[in-house]
Amino acid sequence: METIYNYFESIPPAHRSLILVLGIAFFWILESIVPLFQLKYKKFKHAGINIFFTLTTVLVNFPLAFLLLKTSDWTIANNFGVLQWLPAMPLWIKILLGVMLLDLLSAWLAHWVEHKVKLLWGFHLIHHTDHQVDTTTANRHHPGESMVRFIFTCFGTLIVGAPVAIIMIYQALSVVFSQFNHANISLPKKLDNVLSWIIVSPDMHKVHHHYKLPYTDSNYGNIFSLWDRLFGTFLKLPNQDIVYGVDTYFNERENSDIGLLLKIPFKTYKSPEKVDMKSTSQS
Repeated sequence: METIYNYFESIPPAHRSLILVLGIAFFWILESIVPLFQLKYKKFKHAGINIFFTLTTVLVNFPLAFLLLKTSDWTIANNFGVLQWLPAMPLWIKILLGVMLLDLLSAWLAHWVEHKVKLLWGFHLIHHTDHQVDTTTANRHHPGESMVRFIFTCFGTLIVGAPVAIIMIYQALSVVFSQFNHANISLPKKLDNVLSWIIVSPDMHKVHHHYKLPYTDSNYGNIFSLWDRLFGTFLKLPNQDIVYGVDTYFNERENSDIGLLLKIPFKTYKSPEKVDMKSTSQS
């Protein structure tokens, strides 16, 4: 465990990028072997849009990374944060607790706030406008949302008092788990149900991408499912009833245009026309 900790304490940027790329590649291949839905789309064109937003996320986070490191260094130097206030503990417990708390504050809380604050929802909406959810959807975030997520990550680091190694472990797990629970893969239902008691499983997260409330406002978790169960935001919906998208912005052609997607947070939303959403179902 100490070897792993030391590795992530000084993990090279190239290795972090490799985790991202290998994760996408692995689940991309798996989607072709055991798909959940037979999605009717041009896979490479769809991936191109989402990879564009992946790159914008990298461009936002890379120059700001020093702020995250400075926040972590400050908590250690000033003995501030949950991990700094607790008595000495085995390293594996410290890592697990740190990752869990970062998952709560930097992912679950950030996600919940984005759904509750209208301004932030405008940025997060781009993620929900994907009508063909697959592993690349995990990285479909407006640059504005990437900024919001970064702020919450700094906030989580401050409250947790997280050392750099734990932050890096958390971010690596966060990337892989997000790719996993967005992936268009079919797991045995019993296995998925068991996993959903511990981590966010694919079927659990797909409910969050259903086009209408209350399902859109549920299952906010990224790594651990505990938070949704604890805060009463856990919902189930049979796979065959899931329709991807969002009912306030349902035009699939417009939702495949990068230029229009970038403008969504800055425009006034019009009331959606009446459409038969079931006609767009992937099941």
